[in-house]
Amino acid sequence: MTSLMLKEARSAGTHVADQLAQDHGRYAELGRWLRAAPPAGIVTVARGSSDHAAGYCAYLTMARLGHIVASLPMSLVTLNKAPLIARDRLAIAISQSGQSPDVIEPIRYFRDGGATTLALVNDAGSPLAKAAEWSIPLRAGPELSVAATKSFIASLVAGALFAGHWQDDAGFLHALESLPESLQRAADSDWSKAVEVLAPASNIMVVGRGIGFPLALEAALKFKETSAIQAEAFSGAEIKHGPMALINEGYPLLMFATRGPTQAGMLQLATEMRQRGAKVLLAAPDDVAERDLTLPVAVTPDLDPIVAIQAFYVMAAQLAVARGMDPDKPRHLSKVTKTS
Repeated sequence: MTSLMLKEARSAGTHVADQLAQDHGRYAELGRWLRAAPPAGIVTVARGSSDHAAGYCAYLTMARLGHIVASLPMSLVTLNKAPLIARDRLAIAISQSGQSPDVIEPIRYFRDGGATTLALVNDAGSPLAKAAEWSIPLRAGPELSVAATKSFIASLVAGALFAGHWQDDAGFLHALESLPESLQRAADSDWSKAVEVLAPASNIMVVGRGIGFPLALEAALKFKETSAIQAEAFSGAEIKHGPMALINEGYPLLMFATRGPTQAGMLQLATEMRQRGAKVLLAAPDDVAERDLTLPVAVTPDLDPIVAIQAFYVMAAQLAVARGMDPDKPRHLSKVTKTS
């Protein structure tokens, strides 16, 4: 069975090439605007996979530009009607459909209150795109599988473009140009070992840290969505604070040891988890001898999560089929989720 999820995931490189080719001027204009009038605060507005992409965007923004970014609990606006101070802030919404009221309403609230509002949205004609002052399309094309893949990857790229243009970092922006080729290579990664280990699994922990933590969050969601595996995501710094008690002989862990300052700690944690009897699937670059899965890399470590999730998606689609499930039709789920 070749699922739509697998086809759409494998097409990400083509859509990212289109994304990089078409909207350079719009991102550059936004970057100039933000350098001229830096916001007093930044919030992200997103749900599900889009919220994981927002976490990646926030990490890049904080690490590269020094601006603190918070994820907005949307019910503060939609249900509590809290008197949030919007003037001179920046609100960034990320969405595939641009249809959910609890994403649209906060953007309208912030815009009416004097904030700069940005929508990174796949449907350029959606209510969210129309609600924001700045709207930039993800250009992932129609996504027919319920599980978001290529639109999530495009959301990560949009977050990197946003941070890179705001920082006006020519080297980082140049590195982004190589992503389509890196994504094509990543789509051919062999993660069959993970399918073998996880086909009979009922639960799993997914672990990442730093810029790799959004990977863990997204992977855990996809395990639940497409394979009905009870998956929880943890930071490598948090797993010893309580989740450790769940570890027993053969307990599966997928660990993303991305390049950068968090990698050494993740490799040490993988060793400790193996000593405690866990069945560790260590995803790490090919220079890490003890890896179980080869983690593809980009030109620069800050872009590694984009190509890493590409390899994961291919495996996740294959895993769902191995478990006798249809990854395109997760039970109880629909493509557009509207919450208030």
